[in-house]
Amino acid sequence: MRTEDVLAAIATGLWRWNNASGIVSLDAEAARLLGLPAEPVRLTEAAVRSRFHPVDWNEIDGVVNLAVAEGTLAEARLRIMDEHGRVIRTVRSRSKPLIEGNDYQLVGTLQEVAEQLPGTAARTPVTGDWRRSREAFLLDAGRALAEARSTAEVLRVAASLSMPGFSPDGLAVFGVAGDRLTVIGHHGHSEGDEGPFSSMSLDTDYPAAEVVRTGRAIYLPTPEEYLRRFPTTWPLAQRFGRRSWAFVPLVVAGRTMGAWMAAFKHPVAFTPDERSVLTTVARMLAQALARAGVAESERELSLGLQRTMMPVLGPGIPGIQVAARYVPTGGGLQVGGDWYDMIRLPGGSTRAGGRGPGRIALVIGDVQGHDVRAAGLMGQLRIALRAYASEGHRPDAVLSRASRFLYGITDGDDEGGGVGGGNGGGPRFATCLYLEVDLETGTVDIARAGHPDPAVRTNDGTVLLRPTAGGLPLGIDPDTDYPTTRLTLDPGETLMICTDGLLETGGHDLDSGWERVRKLLEAHDGDDLERLADALVEAVHGPGSHHTTGPLADRREDDIAVLLLSRRPAGAVREAPRRTLMTIAQAEPERIAEAREQVRQLLHDWSDGDQLDAAVLMVSEMVTNVLVHTDGDALLVAEVACGEKARRLRVEVSDGSDELPHKRHPGEMASSGRGLVLMEMLADAWGVDPRGEGKAIWFELNEPEAGPGPEPGSGPGSGPGGGCG
Repeated sequence: MRTEDVLAAIATGLWRWNNASGIVSLDAEAARLLGLPAEPVRLTEAAVRSRFHPVDWNEIDGVVNLAVAEGTLAEARLRIMDEHGRVIRTVRSRSKPLIEGNDYQLVGTLQEVAEQLPGTAARTPVTGDWRRSREAFLLDAGRALAEARSTAEVLRVAASLSMPGFSPDGLAVFGVAGDRLTVIGHHGHSEGDEGPFSSMSLDTDYPAAEVVRTGRAIYLPTPEEYLRRFPTTWPLAQRFGRRSWAFVPLVVAGRTMGAWMAAFKHPVAFTPDERSVLTTVARMLAQALARAGVAESERELSLGLQRTMMPVLGPGIPGIQVAARYVPTGGGLQVGGDWYDMIRLPGGSTRAGGRGPGRIALVIGDVQGHDVRAAGLMGQLRIALRAYASEGHRPDAVLSRASRFLYGITDGDDEGGGVGGGNGGGPRFATCLYLEVDLETGTVDIARAGHPDPAVRTNDGTVLLRPTAGGLPLGIDPDTDYPTTRLTLDPGETLMICTDGLLETGGHDLDSGWERVRKLLEAHDGDDLERLADALVEAVHGPGSHHTTGPLADRREDDIAVLLLSRRPAGAVREAPRRTLMTIAQAEPERIAEAREQVRQLLHDWSDGDQLDAAVLMVSEMVTNVLVHTDGDALLVAEVACGEKARRLRVEVSDGSDELPHKRHPGEMASSGRGLVLMEMLADAWGVDPRGEGKAIWFELNEPEAGPGPEPGSGPGSGPGGGCG
């Protein structure tokens, strides 16, 4: 008797589907079950598809693809429809794929089954709530795995997945290292349980090893099946008391990178729907692990670049404390063009014949761009600056040579469309601030190339932005000059230099960003620079952001570099006057506004607002007179010190002219000649002092002993008297 006759006797039809030709062959019983005449027939795939419910056809398509990938049986329950779209019966299909190269044939059976009762129809493998919950589960799982940024996060997400109806209680992810199987992570096991599996040869008779070798899933629904197929390693699995196991390959871009084990304490039949869920999760898990691996490699490369390019500011220089932070922008390699450096300079102090504590250089800079090329240029520029500084050049000469160096290595590379052309391959420029610090005298000589100015926190908590003369950013014009500005850092004072990322991140411009930083500097007690460095970075990106990775890192807008230096005297800090000093050149009359702002910063806690306005007005007049009536520059020195009863402000503006000013009596419409008249009206004392070369005009204001003053706690030394007495 033929096989077809035997199957027909038990109401079972036989069919064959050729994937290459798209032809489906049905015997007489199979044709009858599909609502066709009971005779053998050959139909196109489209003709057969029209006999199935559309929802069920989509389901069988996924089941067949899964069976082809795994080499297992494809099982499904299908509803048959007539020409009018009415369901006439439900059949059960079981088929086996026969793979022939890139094509395959499906050989299977059809058998009519009873209709599902209303109470159970919703729980059939291919319809109802189970399918809806499965789709919702896969959507949530895909979203969670896509957001995981590290291998540890991926494993945590995998361990938390609750599969609909058959959640595993034990998970393990295996990777491949050479010819060895390794355990990347596990869940539902005790510490140390992974020992026997942690370094296993791929030739071992173990399910995960076979999955990696063949790229095909292995389903073990019973302990007996596990023992039958893998008797050698069954004792390793037996002690965990599980009843069913699924070992699914982790495949990315056609390469099997490992295996995923899902183990169950309850029996699981591993129906096609259940296998489909496991296979889909394994595919998403493999992609998430691959992404995490790439991200971790990039982070490790970034950290390596940072460690190589950024100096270690360890102890060893007496009398100072230094702290620094570098936070790269988010995304990519997380390394860019910002950098800082501290360089021991040749020779000793400028005093005592060069036998003092010595000199150091502080450097901070920002190469245009946030890419690998910017990082490479930064490394070259940093080395060049170190070389020029170590040769003993002064700050202006160091920056001039560095500018010519950067211009030379980027000139002619015009792929990016010129300076300012974004992060392309064109010429790049760099901003830079170079400071030479004499550790004995506290003098700081500064040269600036288009970079934000330094700031100083005085001993009483006042924070002053120190305007400095400067030139163009490095690399734009090889013949640019960089004038030098000198200031004095008293014992106990803290100097801060930073890149614009610290100021402008978070929607701020340079002015509003500086106000944010000023408040942090004022609130700091000045003792622990490491804590202050953390506070500055955390104010921009949140706690721990100087070593953050993941979504927070990706929101960073710009690199951040910040460097802090504080002079630490051997004894107690001497109460020093609050002081600012700046030069206003003939060619820079716009710096008069900076001079006014310096006075306002110096008097931020002055109790009398009218006196503050008067001081700003007199400074503006004094500096303007020097620029208008002489050929030289103006040097402004302002100092707040404790007098006999309260604080006293003394301001001097000196120049190189020997011609003394004369008090005039301007008319109401006069545009000049009011300087000395204003000083006589507003100052408590004023005068003109001849110097060896030139003269100094000065005035003094005494703060009232009592008055309304600012609000309590408005700043360090706030309130009448500013802390004197």
